[in-house]
Amino acid sequence: MDDKAILHRYLSTRRADLLGKLEGLSEYDVRRPLTPTGTNLLGLVKHVASVEFGYFGEVFGRPGSLELPWLADDAEPDADMWAAPGETREQIVELHRFAAAHSDATIDDLALDAPGVVPWWPDERKHVTLHQILVHMCVETAHHLGHADILRELIDGSAGQRPDDPNLSARTPEGWAVHRARIEAAAVAAEALAASD
Repeated sequence: MDDKAILHRYLSTRRADLLGKLEGLSEYDVRRPLTPTGTNLLGLVKHVASVEFGYFGEVFGRPGSLELPWLADDAEPDADMWAAPGETREQIVELHRFAAAHSDATIDDLALDAPGVVPWWPDERKHVTLHQILVHMCVETAHHLGHADILRELIDGSAGQRPDDPNLSARTPEGWAVHRARIEAAAVAAEALAASD
C-alpha cells in the first residue's frame, strides 16, 4: 500500500468512526451542547464535512455543487458547529457522505504532490500539496473525533470506537466507577500535597 492509500484509509476510518458517534442517540442528544462553547455531536459532523468539502474541493480547483450557507462571509459565527432546527440529522449525515465522496474523487484523481492553494491560510503557508491536505484532514478529523468520543461518553457512557474496542480496558460499569473514584482520590491527594508545600 502506498502513502496516499495509507493516508486515505486513515481518513476514511476516522470519518466512519465520527458518524458512528451518532448511532442510537435521540435527536436531542446528537444536538445538545455539552461544553461551555456549545460543542455537540451533530455540529462536529457538520463542521468536519464542511471543511473537508473545502479542502479537497476549492483548494484544488475542484469546487463542489453544494452551497454551504453557514460558511458564507455574512454567516453567523460558528454556524458550521451546530444544527439549526430545520437542518435534519439525515441532511447533515448526507452532507458528510457527499463531502467524503467529493474528497475521495480528488484524492483518487490527483498525485500526492499535486499543488493547491488554501485561500483562507496566510500567504506564506497557502501553497500546499495534496499530501499536506490529506495529513491536515486526517488530523482535523481525528481531533474532532476525540471531541465526539468525550461527548458520547458524557451522554450515555459509550466509550471507544465500537463496543469491543481493544484499546479500552475490559471493565464493568462498576469497575469503571471504582477506577474513576481512584483517579478522583489521587487528584484530591495531589491538591492537598501542593497546598501543604
